[in-house]
Amino acid sequence: MLRAGGTEILLPVVVTDGLDWARYTGADALVTGPLGTRAPAGPRLGPAALATAGAVLVPALAVDHRGVRLGRGGGYYDRALAAVPAGVSLAALLHDGELVERLPADPWDTTVTSAVEPTIGWTELPVVEHHVR
Repeated sequence: MLRAGGTEILLPVVVTDGLDWARYTGADALVTGPLGTRAPAGPRLGPAALATAGAVLVPALAVDHRGVRLGRGGGYYDRALAAVPAGVSLAALLHDGELVERLPADPWDTTVTSAVEPTIGWTELPVVEHHVR
């Protein structure tokens, strides 16, 4: 739907030292990468391509009310998200129940600005505690 509306979509490509980016041109152009993830087969745009994004959807295992994101521990996304300019929306995609009150954080963690769960939908972060029911 986004692509049909003219939005350019960049998908991550796992490389030796982190993430690169490539344009998504459709499911037929995806190939299996080194870690079993599917990625675009087209030209690589380089890590700096993420700096041109108007919004970023990022996977997560959990996110807390402050926007601290728990990933798989490789640090790929934390390093990549450092290139995203201030003010760009960073939305973590979660399963229901994965937005939690508090997670541990490291100084290099990049916080997200919102969380998206299938049932609840979009939650802006940080959560203002007196608004939580």
